[in-house]
Amino acid sequence: MVNNSHFGGFILLGFPGQPQLEMIIPGVVFLFYTIALMGNMAIILLPLLDEHLQTPMYFFLRNLAILDLCYITNIVPQMLVNVWGKDKKISFGGCAFQLFTDVTLCTVECMLLSVMSYDRFNAVCKPLHYMTIMNPQLCRTLVAMTWGVGVTNCMILSPYAMSLPRCGNHHLDHYFCEISAMVKIACVDTTAMEETLFALCFFIFLTPLLLILVSYGFIAIAVLKIKSAAGRQKAFGTCSSHLIVVSIFYGTVIYMYIQPGNSPSQDEGKLLSIFYSIVTPSLNPLIYTLRNKEFKGAMKRLIGKEKCSLETTGH
Repeated sequence: MVNNSHFGGFILLGFPGQPQLEMIIPGVVFLFYTIALMGNMAIILLPLLDEHLQTPMYFFLRNLAILDLCYITNIVPQMLVNVWGKDKKISFGGCAFQLFTDVTLCTVECMLLSVMSYDRFNAVCKPLHYMTIMNPQLCRTLVAMTWGVGVTNCMILSPYAMSLPRCGNHHLDHYFCEISAMVKIACVDTTAMEETLFALCFFIFLTPLLLILVSYGFIAIAVLKIKSAAGRQKAFGTCSSHLIVVSIFYGTVIYMYIQPGNSPSQDEGKLLSIFYSIVTPSLNPLIYTLRNKEFKGAMKRLIGKEKCSLETTGH
């Protein structure tokens, strides 16, 4: 029991009344968290150690890996503490930080996936001018713009959501401080907030998705004009990993936030949140590395250098 007059934070309910899920989910989440840490750290460090990977594509991929690491670390440690321990509380400040970070990073990821599609468009459609167009200054500017949009969206939505009156209700029906769950416990009419949330989600998610579709439309036309099967396969290989990541992330987010008709049930929404906030950051490095010959080649070169250095030291 919580003394409402003194407790200013929240109780993260998780999956109340479903002990089977409460037992299974922590182990699954911890597994994916470990995969995400190892995979994304490899993507961050390897391009810094291998000059063959110091290209615009790997610059954006490294930023995506940093983003995914921040995203999953923002949620998983607190979630595991709450699920494995008896205390499911989170302070008001901790909840606000979690919510602000979640909104910012989700927005940035939408924008960054769009920027990466523009990079792939130039790589396939303008290969001779690719390095000139995607110069380091432009790459840094594009990444800075994605963060600018993310922080702006966060500053619009998050303070309003945290300031909604809750009439002493501290029980958040989620496993982390997520904005739609925060709106649901308000004790006032939240129609205006929900409409604003829908409009911003529609703009933030669908505008980049439209740019991605346009980019890949041009890429498809360019690939079909390539006469050799090997050339078409190489061009498709440079884009397929990104398309898989886009499909997983956008498919889940659109179904959860801006699907027409009825929204997902509360438990279904929580499972979807686990998928796009925990599973997806774990899958991204696997998708990019397992399907990328350059990355696998860099790994072999790095392992080869380590073996040579150990043999030299041994002699």
